[in-house]
Amino acid sequence: MSSKQWLLMFLASVLLIALLICAFNYVTDPFGVFGDRFFQWYAFNFTKNPRVAKIAYLDRHHRQYDSYIIGSSASSSFSVELLNAYMDARFFNLFMYGAYIADVTKTVQYIVDHYEVKNLVLNLGVVNAYKYDKDANLLTDILHARTEGSSLWQFYGKYLFANPSYGLEKIRSFRRDGYLPQTFDVFQVATGAYDKSLRDIERIQDLDGYYEKYPVFLNYPKYEYKLHHIDDFIHSVAAIKKLCEEKHINLLVIFFPLYYEYSRFFDPEQVEEVYTRLAEITPFWDFSLHPLNTDPRFFYDETHFRNALGDMALAKIFGDETKYIPQDFGVYVTPANAREQAAKYKAQYNLDDSAYTVKVPILLYHHLADETGPLIISKEQFAAHMKALAENGYTAVSLQQLVDYVEKGVELPPKPVVITFDDGYASNYEIAYPILKKYNLKATIFPIVSLVGKDTYKDTAQAIYPHFNYEQAREMVASGLIEIQSHSYDMHQHKAFEGETAREAMEPLAGEKEEAFIAALRTDFARSRQELEAQIGKPVFALAYPLGKYSDLTEVILSQMGVKVTLSTEPGINTLIKGLPQSLRALKRINVDENTSADELLQILSR
Repeated sequence: MSSKQWLLMFLASVLLIALLICAFNYVTDPFGVFGDRFFQWYAFNFTKNPRVAKIAYLDRHHRQYDSYIIGSSASSSFSVELLNAYMDARFFNLFMYGAYIADVTKTVQYIVDHYEVKNLVLNLGVVNAYKYDKDANLLTDILHARTEGSSLWQFYGKYLFANPSYGLEKIRSFRRDGYLPQTFDVFQVATGAYDKSLRDIERIQDLDGYYEKYPVFLNYPKYEYKLHHIDDFIHSVAAIKKLCEEKHINLLVIFFPLYYEYSRFFDPEQVEEVYTRLAEITPFWDFSLHPLNTDPRFFYDETHFRNALGDMALAKIFGDETKYIPQDFGVYVTPANAREQAAKYKAQYNLDDSAYTVKVPILLYHHLADETGPLIISKEQFAAHMKALAENGYTAVSLQQLVDYVEKGVELPPKPVVITFDDGYASNYEIAYPILKKYNLKATIFPIVSLVGKDTYKDTAQAIYPHFNYEQAREMVASGLIEIQSHSYDMHQHKAFEGETAREAMEPLAGEKEEAFIAALRTDFARSRQELEAQIGKPVFALAYPLGKYSDLTEVILSQMGVKVTLSTEPGINTLIKGLPQSLRALKRINVDENTSADELLQILSR
């Protein structure tokens, strides 16, 4: 082979490899720049670089939206659904990683020029005056060329000839993808926000447990941020304000909540300059500092706060009195009060959760009978328990009262306790109900819905402890003392009657695929809720897990189906937190039976 032939073959091989790389990157499209026609996995693309992938997505789908929220990733905690309801709009969350106001300004200019924009929510903070722009060279950091106003040929060329490892990562991740969000797909595509389905079901109660899960809050690091870009920040916001005025766009500016320890990193004098100068350009809502911001349970880190805190902020802005809003939370900043509001960065706050938390024990009973056992208590012992509660100042409250406390801030009576019964035995009506009426104590019963009114196991002749019927259930509910909620329709089966294929709890069977389990769970709970609501006429919003077994997956699915309260069988006393619906999940319960004397019960409750 001649040197010329060898050179031609080498060049042809290089060209072929280049074409293969281009084809591979086009097909896998890990940043979504080419429309992701094959995978259509936009959540992955957004995760790699939301600056690029969201614009590429919106160029094809922007007609679904007429309003946008934009800023750093903290913007994700402001609910698109709530903004839609409050503003009669169709929002997309256009947040990006980092807090670079230069990128925000360019992106706003692009969407205003190319999309319909009726409302713009600008989510900012003093940190936006710390960094203005960054030298973005990596594919994961750059803006879309359409936003930047740079060469499309060079832009697409970068992604066509990118390292194939990005595409390989997408393929590997695609094989591992499941229902719950993972590190490689952390976005909701339709809203543009983070998928916080796991964050929203985290068990959040006592501070010690939270510090253990988020140790960064125990010994918070110390930094000092100098706001070198105040002028750039003010000029950028002024440009956005002018653009909105020219295009008749409704502009809402928010300063997002900061974790208190983080707020101390900034020079108060520089903060005052930001506030006073910004207020001259536009009024804005400020949630940066409040005593509640000292509580780490409302945060993941210094600038990322829970959706629940974002919901409070929006409720404050739009005057929604149906939600819990802490006193003095959120201030509308104008030139008249800007200096006063900025002075809060000098204030000293101490964590005191006494105004918005309460300890609530939940008692767990099952069957009442003369012949007692591990889950059976005698009439006499149960009566002694109830008498002890009534005579020692305890007030039995309903689960609805717990929901109202957390969601609306409705106070609970002193020394609250919740009394629960699992399975729905006839003895709950025949024995427990009269005793509860005698002492005017509320209780919640969780029947296995498929067994309501039965004394044999489903369609078999196998005798079981009798279960109360719907006529009896309606009588109890009508008294105002009893709630009826779900213990599943038929996910508390017995192996003794159904063999090894019995589903004893809300967990997958051996070898069951995730999709099949999710479908079974949804069908079961929907059926239990439909039947209970049809028969009793009250909403079903709570579920006690059979055998107390639960998982992140069951919690997410049930939360998505509108279940506000779930109960486990883990022992302990619960801490409920106003404004944090996560504190109603997987509630602990104290199992009490014949071996628990009335005095012992009072000792347990007083811990």
